[in-house]
Amino acid sequence: MNESLVSAASSSSHIASAASDSASAALQSPTGAAVNMGFAHFITQTDAVGQGLFVILVIMSVLSWGLIVGKGWTLFRQQARSRAFLNFFWSARSLESVQAHLHSDGVHEPFACLTAHAMQAQAHHARFGASKLEDAGSAQEFLTRTIKKVLDEETMRMESGLSVLATIGATAPFVGLFGTVWGVYHALLAIGATGAGTLDKVAGPVGEALVMTGVGLAVAIPAVMGYNWLARSNRVWGGRLDAFAFELFTFLSTGQTLKTSAANPSTQATTR
Repeated sequence: MNESLVSAASSSSHIASAASDSASAALQSPTGAAVNMGFAHFITQTDAVGQGLFVILVIMSVLSWGLIVGKGWTLFRQQARSRAFLNFFWSARSLESVQAHLHSDGVHEPFACLTAHAMQAQAHHARFGASKLEDAGSAQEFLTRTIKKVLDEETMRMESGLSVLATIGATAPFVGLFGTVWGVYHALLAIGATGAGTLDKVAGPVGEALVMTGVGLAVAIPAVMGYNWLARSNRVWGGRLDAFAFELFTFLSTGQTLKTSAANPSTQATTR
């Protein structure tokens, strides 16, 4: 009798320990699944198409951030140099002092480049005249063509790379959407193969779809914002460069400097 009681107690203890082990395993399994279902899990579990789309999005992100940082730094540096040159130009007493400044310090920004090319064009036409088809026309016409050419070159230089940002901002969401469609397609295949839409069958493909959507948006949003910022900055400084080109053409075509124009009123008053 005692032996039967002991055996029954031991069997009940074995059952209780087994139940506790199964309960602890059930409690630990969601945590383990959560650990395994991370971002890296979805990337490693996807096929070649999904991994290729992810690599394309990464390349787009690197290109967009490289253009934003590189062109932003170049724009900031050129704006600082342009302000310094414009301050010197408008405070100079003659165009000869501006030309000497350009020869000594060099050309490092669009306003100085425009001034240097315009002065060289005026001196070239005054020295050689219309000796070639390139130099045909009057001095003012040749100066106008030179200024227009420099403006076009500077505009193209400022806008270089913006088309890449615009393309990335427009296409990255659709690349991510294609990855989303591909992940949903895999989820439907898993459901069709097993006949049951359980969580373990669809969690991977649906997670892959959501990851691709998020990555596509993360690539597109900075590209669009960077494009708008750079395009507006280039438009503002392009307008200022056009206005400066008109003033520079007036000074060079009339042959008057700030010093002589300021001296004219006193001269006229003396003659009167």
